[in-house]
Amino acid sequence: MATASMPIVVGISGASGIVLGIRLLDVLATLGIESHLVMTRSAQVTLAHETDLKVSDVRARASVVHQVDDIGASISSGSFPTAGMIIAPCSIRSMSEIASGVTSSLLTRAADVVLKERRRLVLLVRETPLHLGHLRTMTALTEMGAIVMPPVPAFYIRPQSIDEIVDHTLSRTLDLFGIDAGLSRRWSGAKMDVVAKPADSAE
Repeated sequence: MATASMPIVVGISGASGIVLGIRLLDVLATLGIESHLVMTRSAQVTLAHETDLKVSDVRARASVVHQVDDIGASISSGSFPTAGMIIAPCSIRSMSEIASGVTSSLLTRAADVVLKERRRLVLLVRETPLHLGHLRTMTALTEMGAIVMPPVPAFYIRPQSIDEIVDHTLSRTLDLFGIDAGLSRRWSGAKMDVVAKPADSAE
């Protein structure tokens, strides 16, 4: 896997799981990848509920920060080159706006641009359970070229902390951009000491 040379847009919506977006900004900075952050007002509310950080703390992690109502921002145009966009976490509202093409903020506009330019769009959708409307919206987005990736924990790595779960999710997310972040142990196949022989097998 390679390291992206173009910027990645990071969207943070108001869904629960804001640690995903915050950690993603840190990882991109460590990898030397330029990040363009757009954060909704609802995300700022979630930040206060789920962390002790301030909005300024999150913005300081990004290479470039865009105001959510700045429709003239660079990332609102397809002529601005990026590797794509990750929305972490992605709310159902944001997901639905992107699917409809009727965007009301820079976050969803930037995602729409990524789709129309045929770039990578990954949505870490945080909602459960899902009703039929949600599933149909996810189907529509998949048909449009987006990747819907709910941040589901991988228990085979035997995580010892929330940080390990977050890092594994983001490792798999960045894999979709061809970026090996080196964040988590990879599956290398099951190790079995004894393989049972079928009872009816011949010697």
